[in-house]
Parts: sequence; structure tokens; C-alpha cells
Amino acid sequence: MKYTEEHEWLQQDGDVVTVGITAHAAEQLGDVVFVELPEVGTEVTKDDEIVVIESVKAASDILAPIDGEIVEVNEAIVEDPAKVNDDPEGDAWFFRIKPSDASQMDDYMDEAAYKKFIG
Repeated sequence: MKYTEEHEWLQQDGDVVTVGITAHAAEQLGDVVFVELPEVGTEVTKDDEIVVIESVKAASDILAPIDGEIVEVNEAIVEDPAKVNDDPEGDAWFFRIKPSDASQMDDYMDEAAYKKFIG
């Protein structure tokens, strides 16, 4: 897995990258009450605002960590946003993207560097 300074995680599986928020981010947000995901087929550019997440504490935008096409979204977290708090780095992933430039993944931290970053 790779991690961004915006507390997103990325996991590559073949030619698709799954993206979600870290446990640290979910903890900071508090109870998540609303998630709006992008449409499948949307072409995104790195740093585009593509997800809206609202918690009892705040509303936040999730940025596209890489360029590419959204190929799948996790409807389960739209129907039950609390899943984001329950399993942020597992079943509560946000979307899957087919990168147009997979080398962008190289810009992000590994787990050890991320733990140091949040520590």
C-alpha cells in the first residue's frame, strides 16, 4: 500500500488501484454520516476533488491521488457511511481507478513513512 499526505491509501492490483482513507483520517473525522462518490467512467486528474465526505465534525473533499478513469465505486459506503469508521483500510474503500500513469504511485509514502508522518 501507498499513502498520501492527505491520508488516503492506494493499493494496486493489476492495472487497477483501489483508493480509500486511512484509519487515522477516519479517526480524525469522527462519525461519518454522508459519502458522495464519483460516477463510474469519470476521467480524473490528480488533485481533482472527486469525493465528498461528511462527518459529525466536518465536511471534507477527497482528492484524486492519480490521473485515470474511475472504474468502480463502493456503493456500500454510500448506503451505510458508518462503514468508513468501521473498516477504513478494508471493506470501506471509496473507488477503484485505472491509472493513465501508474508511475504517479511512486510519489507516495510506504507504510513506515506514513506512520512516521502521522506520528
